Amino acid sequence: MTANVAVETTPEIPLWNDPSHPVSARVDALIGAMTLQEKIAQLYGVWVGASANGGEVAPHQHDMEEAVDLDALLPSGLGQLTRPFGTAPVDPALGALSLLRTQTRITSANRFGIPAVAHEECLAGFAAWGATAYPVPLSWGATFDPDVIRRMAAAIGRDMRAVGVHQGLAPVLDVVRDLRWGRVEETIGEDPYLVGTIGTAYVQGLESAGIVATLKHFVGYSASRAGRNLAPTSVGPRERADVLLPPFEMAIREGGARSVMHAYTDIDGIPSAADEKLLTGLLRDTWGFDGTVVADYFGIAFLKTLHGIAGDFADAAGAALTAGVDIELPTVKTFGAPLADAVAEGRVPESLIDRALRRVLTQKADLGLLDPDWSPVPPAFAGADLDDPDALRGTIDLDSPANRELAREIAEKAVVLLANDGTLPLAAPRRIALVGPNAAEGTAVLGCYSFPQHVGVQHPEIPVGIELPSLGESLAAEFPDAEITVARGTGVDDGDLSGIAEAVDTARDADIVVVALGDRAGLFGRGTSGEGCDAESLALPGAQQELLNALLDSGTPVVTVLLAGRPYALGRAVEDSAAIVQSFFPGVGGTRAIAGVLSGRTAPSGRLPVSVPRGPGSQPATYLGARLAQASEVSNIDPTPAFGFGHGLTYTTFAWSGLTLDTEQAPTDGEFTASLTVRNTGERSGTEVVQLYLHDPVASVVQPVQRLVGYTRLELAPGESRRVRVTVPADVASFTGRDGRRIVEPGELELRLAASSTDARLTTRVTLTGPVRELDHTRRFHAEFTVE
Repeated sequence: MTANVAVETTPEIPLWNDPSHPVSARVDALIGAMTLQEKIAQLYGVWVGASANGGEVAPHQHDMEEAVDLDALLPSGLGQLTRPFGTAPVDPALGALSLLRTQTRITSANRFGIPAVAHEECLAGFAAWGATAYPVPLSWGATFDPDVIRRMAAAIGRDMRAVGVHQGLAPVLDVVRDLRWGRVEETIGEDPYLVGTIGTAYVQGLESAGIVATLKHFVGYSASRAGRNLAPTSVGPRERADVLLPPFEMAIREGGARSVMHAYTDIDGIPSAADEKLLTGLLRDTWGFDGTVVADYFGIAFLKTLHGIAGDFADAAGAALTAGVDIELPTVKTFGAPLADAVAEGRVPESLIDRALRRVLTQKADLGLLDPDWSPVPPAFAGADLDDPDALRGTIDLDSPANRELAREIAEKAVVLLANDGTLPLAAPRRIALVGPNAAEGTAVLGCYSFPQHVGVQHPEIPVGIELPSLGESLAAEFPDAEITVARGTGVDDGDLSGIAEAVDTARDADIVVVALGDRAGLFGRGTSGEGCDAESLALPGAQQELLNALLDSGTPVVTVLLAGRPYALGRAVEDSAAIVQSFFPGVGGTRAIAGVLSGRTAPSGRLPVSVPRGPGSQPATYLGARLAQASEVSNIDPTPAFGFGHGLTYTTFAWSGLTLDTEQAPTDGEFTASLTVRNTGERSGTEVVQLYLHDPVASVVQPVQRLVGYTRLELAPGESRRVRVTVPADVASFTGRDGRRIVEPGELELRLAASSTDARLTTRVTLTGPVRELDHTRRFHAEFTVE
């Protein structure tokens, strides 16, 4: 089927290739010239792997897909290439050459010369062999520092763009609702404001490099029952609107994200991939999003195979298109022959294909892929001899010194000192016992979506590709005069008790014990953290708690160090450890960052993005709980955390004082300004994170006891003080009312200026006056801090 329209051209160049015309006109002209099959071809990807010798990519086979015949597909065109770098270990330069040659083949094969969009994972760095592995998103949240995350994302984006990649599948904006969920490491935290601000900074950084940022997973994926991956969700409209959606609103409006990925899950029986009210009504019609909606991998087919709302793949394709999904990923399954047949049979109108195609081609035009001077040669190959693949090998560095320095900075800012009886920083210990399953394991700093853990483990014959010093190696460098004895004690999750006695003997012969516990990242049960690696409880995996308890009984002070993807209940170690250091898969600079905190070379400044539970079975619980979620006399389960959201110590002390308000009353469309002084009263420099929580004592619907509405990092020298001003708009007190509208109600509010959700330092009450006020997504998101 061909739509015949008048197309304005010049003898040299078709209108769709002419950048002097508006993008909309170019896209309309191209759509009008395309056959149905050519249109559909732009709406799916093919999963490929780059050639190790620089040849064209080869289709990647997966147990959830059939073989793909590129020769048959490419004459119609191709919308996307799925993970050409992130499927197998390939030298970056040869991977870029492979992508170049494949794009040449794609553009030569289709009559319009349209290249594919190449996308990659970039959750904790560009997921390619030899690329810097940055800290995972949970560590981003622990920094409470959007600026450093913005800089990291820009660096990741530049590396991706340099080798020909256009789109990154990050960030994850799911708000943690249950710490047992395996993908907690991929999230930024349990608070929507923290997730929104840090996630938006990541989007801004990635987009600044010309990479299309993809927000995921829209929406509700993290709220699955019992923390099981891809389990049913039980989310009410108010929880969805006030907890799960705000990070996406912020990242679209303030971050400029150009793509959204639907979630696998359903809410109240409607899968996200088939939810027209969500993907079109809310996302596009209300929020004004004009980018592309991509399928989570195999998510459209899941409408038939997992959700059971489609009788065949054609029905699944029609349901997704109707809802507002534009692109099927990772490979063609439902948007290929089933969709073409459905159009021919009248089951799916061609207008839906045109709607999705317009968005896809608009984005390709914005990326320059329709321009006459587009070239498949990526920036990294400027001036290179592309006819000699062997000479190209090793010429592209995706793990530059600048990258590693930035990764180190983030890792240092993300280390959280949970407890300290004065043992830290260590004062030149003579004998250190380094014990635990993560003591000598270099990959203990890596999350599930790092290339070595995600792909490299399937290729053990290939070197890891990046330098990953173990904690033992970093401690040896940090304490060159100390005698360090290493004992494994037990594995991460093998339950082996046979090495505990030796570990205790090692501890008794030492001046200090550093016990390195936590997780091993993996996929679908191959790890203790990561996608499909959910936890039955929040007890430390395997026999780690038994090891920890035995070390605490050794008589030698124990510093507990966690290299993990989620927080764990630590039992008696909360009280009995000399110190506790929490790190969430901190990346290539992680063990050096931890060693620096232990020695005092670095003052810890991280704050918890998720609460640390006191007991292993009190989930799901987050600090955002309403009054009924708190400890009470009518339940024997106490959900009070061992360490609350926002908690973190450092090596100095701070005094907060002089809280003043510009006014105690303001209208429901007004604002308040509060000021306070923070002074470093200790003997060394340090970082304080001033956090502002809002408590609404009386509201028309149940509210969390408190919620974060703003924060700022202060770095103060000994004796230095700064005056901090925070302007609090009434908008941040808004919530979803009984009729589903977002409102600000008149009444009294409590502003809590705090060092954590459990440590309010200064509190004041203010009153909103006037009528109930209705707001929308254009509301003010932030309490704005200024430091004088």
